[in-house]
Amino acid sequence: MRHCRHIITFLLLMLTLTISAQTTNIRTQHKVEKSETVFGIAKKYGVTIEELIAVNPEMKAQGYELKKGDTLNIPYPKAKDTPASQAPAKPSTPQQTTPTAPTTAQPTTTTVAGRKNVKVGVMLPLHDNDGDGRRMVEYYRGLLLGVERVKKDGITVEMQAWNVPIDADITNTLKEKGAADCDIIFGPLYTKMVKPLADFCAKNDIMMVIPFSISGNDVENYSNIFQVYQSPEEFDQQTIKNFIQWFNNYHVVIIDCEDENSGKGGFTSKLRSQLDNYAIKYSLTSLSSNEKNFAKAFSLSQQNVVILNTEHSPALNTTLAKLNVLTQKNADLSVSLFGYKEWLMYTKVYLDYFHKYDAYIPTYFYYNDVSADTKWVERNYQRWFEKEMNADALPRFALTGFDHACFFIGGFSQFGSAFNGGKGQMTYKPVQTPLRFKEAGKGHKNVNFMFVHYKPDRSIESVNY
Repeated sequence: MRHCRHIITFLLLMLTLTISAQTTNIRTQHKVEKSETVFGIAKKYGVTIEELIAVNPEMKAQGYELKKGDTLNIPYPKAKDTPASQAPAKPSTPQQTTPTAPTTAQPTTTTVAGRKNVKVGVMLPLHDNDGDGRRMVEYYRGLLLGVERVKKDGITVEMQAWNVPIDADITNTLKEKGAADCDIIFGPLYTKMVKPLADFCAKNDIMMVIPFSISGNDVENYSNIFQVYQSPEEFDQQTIKNFIQWFNNYHVVIIDCEDENSGKGGFTSKLRSQLDNYAIKYSLTSLSSNEKNFAKAFSLSQQNVVILNTEHSPALNTTLAKLNVLTQKNADLSVSLFGYKEWLMYTKVYLDYFHKYDAYIPTYFYYNDVSADTKWVERNYQRWFEKEMNADALPRFALTGFDHACFFIGGFSQFGSAFNGGKGQMTYKPVQTPLRFKEAGKGHKNVNFMFVHYKPDRSIESVNY
């Protein structure tokens, strides 16, 4: 059996400040408002998260969550050196063991007083043999960029990466030097490897992050598992729940697109059942309906929200054409469009229509190509690895890796074994892929969900749940 190991070790150094928890360092108090985060409050007062936690020791408690009405002590900010450039330096003299998985020689570990050190392992297919490998290499490169970013927060990271292809025996990987010393392991990609890795992580007190699609409910049996992936069934449940909450005063119009190749028929059937349960009125129509019958499905006295039972673009084209005719002939008609995350692939083509019809798209990610943060990561990805990210993938794998590194390494560094990824510990502003975890049995499942709203004034907002 082929087993290839790639080891990447980065020693990232930045001087950190000694935090004083003395009450004499408190300059004021802050009453927490709805939707505020630890990150936002620290930024508002010009202090670091560590400084804020130091004068609010209750924030270190297991399961702590920031709540509306809480009163926080606000310290005086410490004197800081002029910050370094945001852009990470390209790794010096990388040693390429494969065309796609860059490595460097392991530097000598240096211990500096006051620094936090996190040991990270990556156990994913890191090769160029198939799509799985190429996608995971891009994700891994995003992790590396995220590791470089967290050093700005004074975190030292030691990273090791193992190539674990689909035919590998992961139990052999777990015998490798350094595996048992990790604080966090990202992986695996394949379901059959979850339990042996989970047992190993439980035995060695390692946080285990499962970043992508798996089956089974091992997360419920292991307290150290953080499962990022949300199943389609779980995502549909969240979509319907939040649709009912947001659109309960709208008139719902469900359009049958007669698309036998779509899997969205089951979703709209579940939605109709819940609309009936909550006594929310809706109309049914079809793309094959004539103009008069199509118009009858809409309300002139209520805001309408239109849902298709397919995610495919030909049906969307036909729907938009019929809505154009309908709204031109009925100036008082008000229409919103409710879509699917697959439509985010069509944004450049349909952006004007999304804004025109006040579109809402349920999703767990949002790739904003005009965001300064997105451009920063993409620019440095190209500079480090001398190639662009895969533009055909949404979400972008490298941006996902970047967000995961910042969220989990930063969270572990701040909260240690008390880190639960919940609302009160969301100190990182994501570039593309927000995360929020809730308990699932013994473990933790990502429940992040949002509507991306294309407003008629051509602004875009994220409605987070």
